[in-house]
Amino acid sequence: MKKTMLLLATSALVVTPLLASAETLRWARAGDSLTLDPHAQNEGPTHALAHQIYEPLILRDMFGQFQPALATEWAPKADDPNVWVFKLREGVTYHDGAAFTAEDVVFSFERAKSETSAMKELLTSITEIRAVDDFTVEFVTDGPNPILPNNFTNLFIMDKDWTEANGVTKVQDIANGETTFAATNANGTGAYTLTSREPDVRTVITMNENYWGKDEFPMAVTEVIYTPIQNAATRVAALLSGEVDFIQDVPVQDLGRVAEADGLEVRTAPQNRVIFFGMNSGADDIDSDNVDGANPLSDVRVRKAMNMAINRDAIQQVVMRGQSAPAGMIAPPFVNGWTAEMDGMSSTDIDAAKALMEEAGYGDGFSITLDCPNDRYINDEAICQAAVGMFGQIGITVNLDAKPKAQHFPLIQNGETNFYMLGWGVPTYDSEYIFNFLVHTRGGDRGSWNNTGFTNADVDTKIVSLASETDLAARNSTIADIWSVVQEEQLYLPVHHQVLNWGAKSNVVYPNVSPEDDPKFKYFEMN
Repeated sequence: MKKTMLLLATSALVVTPLLASAETLRWARAGDSLTLDPHAQNEGPTHALAHQIYEPLILRDMFGQFQPALATEWAPKADDPNVWVFKLREGVTYHDGAAFTAEDVVFSFERAKSETSAMKELLTSITEIRAVDDFTVEFVTDGPNPILPNNFTNLFIMDKDWTEANGVTKVQDIANGETTFAATNANGTGAYTLTSREPDVRTVITMNENYWGKDEFPMAVTEVIYTPIQNAATRVAALLSGEVDFIQDVPVQDLGRVAEADGLEVRTAPQNRVIFFGMNSGADDIDSDNVDGANPLSDVRVRKAMNMAINRDAIQQVVMRGQSAPAGMIAPPFVNGWTAEMDGMSSTDIDAAKALMEEAGYGDGFSITLDCPNDRYINDEAICQAAVGMFGQIGITVNLDAKPKAQHFPLIQNGETNFYMLGWGVPTYDSEYIFNFLVHTRGGDRGSWNNTGFTNADVDTKIVSLASETDLAARNSTIADIWSVVQEEQLYLPVHHQVLNWGAKSNVVYPNVSPEDDPKFKYFEMN
């Protein structure tokens, strides 16, 4: 059994004082992490902060490539293809000094598989997790799973004893407004320890002097001060004035201004994320429209008409100032299963859209509420505002309701919205991830973000089969079959693939704009 230092529920983490030569990085982005509980929310900014404090078994570096983290090697078991064996890094300690062992890995994955976890869809093929010894863990799967490690890059490991001592073995139910000790406190193995946390105001993290990778990474940043700044103009002003050193989301209208400023640089790259609209097509009637006794979104002709109404080129040029790529499917080009043919399927045709609306019995249109975040995606509210006018051209009056992501996401998770914006990144780089969360029938351990009401037993069976199909050609054929249904049913209205624009002082040096939009500060240098 490992030796551990228990933490009282009211105490703060032990933090090593800053060195005299400390390099502080002041970091800002539009929205804050939603929680510090590493299994409670599957969301980009939440993972970005968690990656500084906690660690997974396998890491995607800032180029999107696999790197060892808390595991040093992994492979299927030689005599049993249903078992993956992970060898763990030895000599690792948590921020409170407790030793990291296989017991923590088993505990953390079981926790991540639980009902209130937002990460459970990633672990559906796992039937058993067992600690062979202190530094060996075996994952038993329901049939051979050739891509299981792909699912682990955002599965963070918690200290079992710390979690139990502070009463947070159960994952925070963030969708229903629960708050817990783990939501505002942390004890990981990562490069930075939590110093202070004021949600939506300021978070300070400090270099972990006992970090196992201290000699393997630059570790030039010894303190990070993270400040969410929702207003785009204020965020840019903070960078231009020197109040912050690094922002992840330079507004597209200010790219030239920042790039031309003395001592500042902008770096741009495609993101592993697509932006789209979701629709509740499964309900017989919905309460956010003006149609009594029917749901216009349940008619595929209406959904296809809405897809035709979106002028993606106009959004790209006017709203995004060229900083996006029009999308025809809800998979980024990074992802296995994406094809240029499907991604080019959506085109604007107002006359054809009106004809479909007439054919569906909605020639006079209808009204409906669109729920949109205003602090999550690049120009999210502006995209929604543009779409309102576009839908109006085919007779659909859209009432826009924009709100912060902390209020927006629970509407989707709890099935309380009928028409909404969502963005989706795919850290596994495989379509199975999209299908598990967004296409499979909602319920159990799949479909937690499928707010469309879509259910298809044959599609569900095909989705489940992806986790154990070792013939990659057959697997890719199944993926193509599922995509054909998603596209034909017009389950979602794709808008575009995001482009990332990071802005920083010239002395802030980092290897790449991460396609996951998650800067890992242990890689940063400050000249």
